[in-house]
Amino acid sequence: MARCRPLGFLLGLPFAMLALLLSLVGAVVWFIGFVLTCICPCCCGCCAWVANFAVDMIQLPVKSIRWFIDHIPC
Repeated sequence: MARCRPLGFLLGLPFAMLALLLSLVGAVVWFIGFVLTCICPCCCGCCAWVANFAVDMIQLPVKSIRWFIDHIPC
């Protein structure tokens, strides 16, 4: 907490909300990839990129807030 940058947090908040919506889409994509893997285990290699993409989308809100906080000076 030594690098408290409230302006970066406030500017990044709308983008984090948008990223939160995208993370919900990522959760749905992850679930679809999980179901496809359960239905067809031989597709595990084919669906691995879907799971990785979904996890990146789920982590998007935290990444966007950190990016804004790091790029706004005090």
